[in-house]
Amino acid sequence: MKGTLGNMMQQMQKMQEQMQQAQAELAQKEVTGSAGADAVKITMNGQQQVQKIDIDQAMVGDDFEMLEDLLVAAFNDAMNKISDLQKENMGGLTDGLNLPPGFKMPF
Repeated sequence: MKGTLGNMMQQMQKMQEQMQQAQAELAQKEVTGSAGADAVKITMNGQQQVQKIDIDQAMVGDDFEMLEDLLVAAFNDAMNKISDLQKENMGGLTDGLNLPPGFKMPF
């Protein structure tokens, strides 16, 4: 029992180090969400910080409400892409730990 617990603690420590590395790598990545056939684009980094907003000149007209809606849609598209990146980067970290079904990590 003592050896099993010690082994699991070592695996958890290794996993924590891998998670920190994966988070650092994720922070360096960028995604671009778009809406309105690319009329509005929002670029975000892996830390969910908006880096750039591109708006097609044709969209800056009288229909300001549509522009606002496209900004929201592009932002949400970028957030979904970041979520996919996070799942991709963090997905394999718990492999090999033999955690019980339904076990949730505290982080």
